Amino acid sequence: MRVKAMLCCVTVNTFWLILLVCIFIRPALFSEVTVITDPKFSTPISNVTAAVGREATLTCVVHDLGAYKVAWLRVDTQTILTIQNHVITKNKRIGITYTEKKTWQLRIKDIRETDRGWYMCQINTDPMKSQMGYLDVVVPPDILDYPTSTDMVVREGSNVTLRCAAVGSPAPAIVWRREAGDNISLQDGEQVSSVEGPTFTIPKVNRLHMGAYLCIASNGVPPSVSKRVMLIVHFPPMIWVPNQLVGAVEGQRMTLECHSEAYPKSINYWTREKGDIVPQGGKYEPVLIDNAYKVVMKLSIKVVSLADFGAYKCIAKNSLGETDGTIKLYKLPKSAINSVETVDGKRRNKSRKGSHFYEANDFIDEEMDSNSKRKDLIIGGNRNDDSYEISTTGVSGAVCLKEMIFRNIQTIITVAVLLFGWKIEAT
Repeated sequence: MRVKAMLCCVTVNTFWLILLVCIFIRPALFSEVTVITDPKFSTPISNVTAAVGREATLTCVVHDLGAYKVAWLRVDTQTILTIQNHVITKNKRIGITYTEKKTWQLRIKDIRETDRGWYMCQINTDPMKSQMGYLDVVVPPDILDYPTSTDMVVREGSNVTLRCAAVGSPAPAIVWRREAGDNISLQDGEQVSSVEGPTFTIPKVNRLHMGAYLCIASNGVPPSVSKRVMLIVHFPPMIWVPNQLVGAVEGQRMTLECHSEAYPKSINYWTREKGDIVPQGGKYEPVLIDNAYKVVMKLSIKVVSLADFGAYKCIAKNSLGETDGTIKLYKLPKSAINSVETVDGKRRNKSRKGSHFYEANDFIDEEMDSNSKRKDLIIGGNRNDDSYEISTTGVSGAVCLKEMIFRNIQTIITVAVLLFGWKIEAT
């Protein structure tokens, strides 16, 4: 019995010895291991910039991790994203990769603006060790439909403000340009190729401002975007006449010309001095050459007759008004001729007798067919005064006189011979 009692005492003592070792000695051993494998971050986490829709990667490098674990957290929401190689969040765009328990990479696919912010790489030591990196999400520019201006119709002389609103990250810069590449006229008369800013004001707009403008937004994140704004300026018709006095000889072809400007586009036509509309067809050929708000009106008279001389009116009419210009077509004598001399590439008139003009090229061979001696005659009037220029080619007055005498002598001799011969036969 005594032996049994001694064995029981030994067994109890052994149990308490093992318990003491577990309580006091093992923690000391564990704490000694923890000190030896104290993990450290090798480098700071680099900030990352990524565009919307792309993928971003944040990298955390740890040395001597030992038995500790690495976790990624979203700082602003205190959300645990990953622990070791396990994804904790339910966000399917989040992923984790690691290499040799040293490099831990947090991957975010299909980046959104809401992903912008601070992210923490954390080691579960005591106290906890961590470092943070920032994810910046950039967004290409986008032009808002409102309050961006749409196509505008304004009256000439009013004030116009074009607006362009754009969003993006960073905030976009806005530039205005003309679509055709023309310069923009500022209030002080300065001509510039572009205007910066979300608003562009044109005081006292005129017809020269009419056209398409481009609002271009850019922030360094491709692609830049633009919106087209059409500016339409309404104004009543105006007409100017290059030549108010036009002279012609009977039988020649003549073209009368007027220039008009109007918007909305005008109705253009010709009338005679009594108000009768000049018909199209026959001897008259009215032609309109249209270019935006400008129209060149031409009226060609194929063969000028005596009835064609007089006043002609070119008329332009739109919803804002009506105007007209007058051209007087008057008769010239057939003896009127022109002399135009070219000097250094410029035309110069020469006056020799009265209001007649001559040129050396006007003298032609006497034996030419008489039909070829008839040339066109055009008078170019000046809208500011009654002076005019005769521009034509033909035979000189001296040649005409010489030819007339020569033909008369031939006629007299022929008649005399015929009469003399008849008398001889009668005798």
